[in-house]
Order: sequence, then C-alpha cells, then structure tokens
Amino acid sequence: MTTVVLSIGSNIGDRRARLQSVVDGLAEAVRAVSPVYETEPWGGVAQDPFLNAVVIAEDPGRDALGWLRRAQELERAADRVRAERWGPRTLDVDLVTCRDGDREVICGDDDLTLPHPRAHQRAFVLIPWLAVEPDATLTVDGIVRPVHDLLATLDPDDRAGVRPTDLALS
Repeated sequence: MTTVVLSIGSNIGDRRARLQSVVDGLAEAVRAVSPVYETEPWGGVAQDPFLNAVVIAEDPGRDALGWLRRAQELERAADRVRAERWGPRTLDVDLVTCRDGDREVICGDDDLTLPHPRAHQRAFVLIPWLAVEPDATLTVDGIVRPVHDLLATLDPDDRAGVRPTDLALS
C-alpha cells in the first residue's frame, strides 16, 4: 500500500475546478483533502495568484513512479503546458512524499525526486498539509523533521501569504 501527499495548484482559468479535477480523478484513492488556500506565486515569475491544496491518497497497486504518471495524466487532462519554469499553469500536481507501508520512499533519479526537494521551503505546501495531517513529517537532508517545525523556519511573510478561502473540494 502506498500513500502519497500531493500538492496541487492552479492559477489559470477556473482554478477551483482544476483542483477539483484532481480529487475527482483520484476518486476512491483519496483519503484526505485540505482546505483551499490562495497564495502568491512562488519562484519570481509575475503571474496571477494560485489556489493551492493538498490531497492525501492511497493505492495498493501504485508505486511512486505510478503516482508520478497519474499526476502527469491529471495535468495533461487539464491542458498543462510546461512553457516556463515556475510560470503560470492550469494545473500543477507535485508529489511531496510517498510512503510504502511504514517506509518513506527516497528516490533521486532523473524522473522523480522524493521527497520533493523544495517542499520544506514552501508555505503553500506545508500549511495545507498540516491542515489534514497535523503530525506530518518530511525527510529533509536525510533527517526526518516535523512539518510544523519546517513551517516555523519560513519567513513570516511567506506564511502570511497563504490565505484561507471559503472554497472547498469534495
């Protein structure tokens, strides 16, 4: 049984509908869905704000690369175009971490890096994740760290830039 934490975001078109397409596409695999947050773009490219959320899903037949393929399928279905790094996108589905039973999957090949190498630097990942898994941990530089501790190290402006919305995914 693998469990994955997915960070999802959209800042083009019907942002909420794009996020909902992930929940719908994962269907019975979904175990938890965070509240939806609006966030300023990350990475220095001028663009509109994002809607972000975290989805936790499980599937006994899917390994980490299977989750990556599924995430890419969901992005393609939303007409995702990879034109500019950290640029605007209809849908972004990032694997944050994956567990196989009690073991965190560590992967560093050309196709997939797990845990996500920058998740610990992104309040728009950590805040929604903590909303659905308050005791979450993430391996950073080989050390398992509580996500709430990682969040506390981020700039207060970054944390304040993750704003709750009245939107929900179901």
